[in-house]
Amino acid sequence: MPEPQLACQARSVRRLEKILAAKGISLVADDDSLSYAESGPGNPRWHHDARVEYALTRWESATPPRFRDAEATLPLVRAWADRALDDPSRAGTLLLTGLTGTGKTHQAYGALRHIASGGPDRFEVLAVNSADMYGRLRPSAVMGASEQELRRLSTVQYLFLDDFGTSKTSEWTEEITYRLINHRYNHCLPTVITSNLPARDADGPDLTDFVGDRVASRLAEMVTTLVPMIGDDRRRRRATA
Repeated sequence: MPEPQLACQARSVRRLEKILAAKGISLVADDDSLSYAESGPGNPRWHHDARVEYALTRWESATPPRFRDAEATLPLVRAWADRALDDPSRAGTLLLTGLTGTGKTHQAYGALRHIASGGPDRFEVLAVNSADMYGRLRPSAVMGASEQELRRLSTVQYLFLDDFGTSKTSEWTEEITYRLINHRYNHCLPTVITSNLPARDADGPDLTDFVGDRVASRLAEMVTTLVPMIGDDRRRRRATA
């Protein structure tokens, strides 16, 4: 900003202070705060606050109202979010598994909020329930619409797949899942996944049964943080209370 403009702003602030002083109002800034004339695009703190505001706005637009108060409270989840904030390409995938109502979705949205609150240089996020995702990706009368949607999900910086593994499996779902996961794997894009299925279970169904061996192999390398969620169904507990 040109110096004459800064001087003009400073004079305006002084005039405002005199007017308020005449009315018995005093402006006292905190020790670590900046005056209005000194703040702005030339100050690193201003840029950081602007990035936080932008990222949180993007996070809020991708988050359903029920989860707008979500916070990452588990140490492993916060550690993954800190790693993603430091270098998204090295974050890998956060996989939260557990029975219904154990708080997986809350922690997932909380992790993304934690990243946004850190003021990243860039923040793009899409959150989708896996059943809804497959519904959007099915061929439609609009030529190229499903491919465009798959490209959008594959290339977004942060993708959150909720309730992964609940849809009915078929050759088509396996192929779509492989294309999605393979692209994100090859391009080192951070992904958050929640699932009612365990990552591995010798005695029952697990994620490998749903996604197939090709995708399971990719996920095994992508998943840098596995968080098994245990406990009772919180929703039923709240309803009973």
